[in-house]
Amino acid sequence: MKTAVPCYYHLDVEVGPERVGQVRRILAAHLRLWDLETLVEPVCRGAELLLKAIDEHASDKNTSIEMWWNGQHLITAIGDHDRELRPDQELRACLQRIAAMSDGWGCCATDTGNRVIWFSQRARAGGRVPLVPTAPSPSLRAVRQLPREVPAEALAPPANGPLEAAR
Repeated sequence: MKTAVPCYYHLDVEVGPERVGQVRRILAAHLRLWDLETLVEPVCRGAELLLKAIDEHASDKNTSIEMWWNGQHLITAIGDHDRELRPDQELRACLQRIAAMSDGWGCCATDTGNRVIWFSQRARAGGRVPLVPTAPSPSLRAVRQLPREVPAEALAPPANGPLEAAR
């Protein structure tokens, strides 16, 4: 899994029965692109539940879908543009299912009076754990011999050097 590179995706869509499957495939493709194969099924199932509920209960079918990956959590948010839709009544069963299958969820209002319903999925350590780089071990060709000992006379300054001339 990609742990260091945050990712973001935004999609505006008009929800309809035929579009729910298309959006599911689009989201799955982005999750696979981000190397988050283990999150494809729960995220797509949650998004599908919300989109079907919006299609069934909302009068305005325009929605925005966003996904954020921060290296540990994937947050999926679906914003509806219907001011009359009440999540506490029409979407109660959908929200209960999302709460049961996600690590966290919530609903908040935007500045324009619309709603955003979000849920998060934590990346679990699975079969594909990133490899930890190891320090390279030296090969026989790269090993150099220790320097030879230099006699002390060779390190002493010459007798007629600059110090003798200054006296």
